[in-house]
Amino acid sequence: MLAGKSSEDISGIPQVRPGPLAWLSKPLRDAIEMAVSEQAGYIWRIKEEKDYSEFACHKCAIVSDSSFEVFFKYSDATDAKQQFEIELSNLHILSKKACVLIPEPIGIIGMNDGALLIMRALKEIKRGPDQWRQIGATLAQIHSIIGNYHGYERDGFWGPLRQDNTTTPDWITFFRERRLLPMLKYANDSGNISIHIISGVEKLVNRLPELCGPEITPTLLHGDAQQNNFISTADGTYVIDPAVYYGHPEMDLALLDSFQPVPDIVLDTYHEKIPIDPGFYERRHLWRIPLYLAAVAIEGPMHLKKLTDALKMYT
Repeated sequence: MLAGKSSEDISGIPQVRPGPLAWLSKPLRDAIEMAVSEQAGYIWRIKEEKDYSEFACHKCAIVSDSSFEVFFKYSDATDAKQQFEIELSNLHILSKKACVLIPEPIGIIGMNDGALLIMRALKEIKRGPDQWRQIGATLAQIHSIIGNYHGYERDGFWGPLRQDNTTTPDWITFFRERRLLPMLKYANDSGNISIHIISGVEKLVNRLPELCGPEITPTLLHGDAQQNNFISTADGTYVIDPAVYYGHPEMDLALLDSFQPVPDIVLDTYHEKIPIDPGFYERRHLWRIPLYLAAVAIEGPMHLKKLTDALKMYT
């Protein structure tokens, strides 16, 4: 999950500085070089390094031998290998079901103290109107896949947080029991929220039947559709870091510009393919509240204002 830690401009390309990765230990370096050498078919060694950890919940970077670039992320969590296995599975789900572009995986490597996920790096390009349109069209392509329930057959992760995808027949129950209340618990356990915020979420829960709008047909979701999780390339838009499940398509729409703005052309293009209910613009901050709770739990109090401002709108 990429939250509010972005220094990217409207082009959509994060601004990073090349240089040695102080945290890239020899065991990690050796494991990456061995895996990529097998993929590339020759002895591949890291010569160039760009750290992207500032923009993610995991340590991550793009490294190359000056000709073959790969992206990798590293986690020292006890369940890191499971996190990365589910992430790759989610990417394959989006590719198979919605026919969207995904990065080429190189492999998952279990380490003594965590795991590595390695993929072929994507060549990002500056975003113009065509690239923003592609993001809207890609999201509509994902949402064109209809489900029979809210949730998914397997639980997942939202960044490092476990995501309960136990299915429910109606959206309000799913949003309350699988997204809002679990993220509230994560935020509370972090020690970064007050009793006032907890009370606000409890009031919000009681108002959900009047706030959530009409019942909808569940669609396949990216699950963490912040704009950073769409990569613009000369070949089209690739999706990364999904947390897939079936649910309300407005969840993805609300997350697109939750931390950085996107041009109107994104939603205009989406709307050309799938109608957007006019009530979405009143509900969009409601759907962001689980994201803000997660961001407070993972990254800290710097996200409290967005959270409290959103709660004030609905309580």
